[in-house]
Amino acid sequence: MNKIIEKDSVSLRLLTEQDKPLLLKWLTDERILNFWEGKSTVYTFEKVTEDYYSEEDVECIRAIIEYEGKSIGYVHMYKLNEELINEYEYPLTDKVVYGIDQFIGEPEYWDKGIGTNFMKLVLQYLTKEKNAEIIILDPHADNPRAIHVYEKVGFKKIKFLPKHELHDGEMVDCYLMEYTK
Repeated sequence: MNKIIEKDSVSLRLLTEQDKPLLLKWLTDERILNFWEGKSTVYTFEKVTEDYYSEEDVECIRAIIEYEGKSIGYVHMYKLNEELINEYEYPLTDKVVYGIDQFIGEPEYWDKGIGTNFMKLVLQYLTKEKNAEIIILDPHADNPRAIHVYEKVGFKKIKFLPKHELHDGEMVDCYLMEYTK
């Protein structure tokens, strides 16, 4: 069903309208919101539709992470535009640069190596199918588990971003991390 890449037990498939209840379940789970948007963010079907099904950004690929056929998480991958380059204070380049944001929405799948396998799959997809030469992400500085996974698959911290992202009403520190093909 709309699979875009698959390896071993992990696959990515395009987000569909039928995934709205699943996204709403994940985005109302405090354990997920601790790392994504913040616990003070209130998601409804309308907000899920607005935030995850917008047609505004045609360069954004939205997908569901599956493990052994079960939907366990979400990822969006987007080509960096000038606005995002400025936001990250990323150096201008003529290379193809993508950004990614993701989460595993089923906590029972945390700390099992699935995040590492999933990230390898994303990197493979973006470098082979989208010709990405650089991939960036900006995890919260206080999320060592995620940072460890990103470093394990080849990302490097390139910049500390103080008070970079609004999370639960407060600006939090992040790292800008880069993967180079």
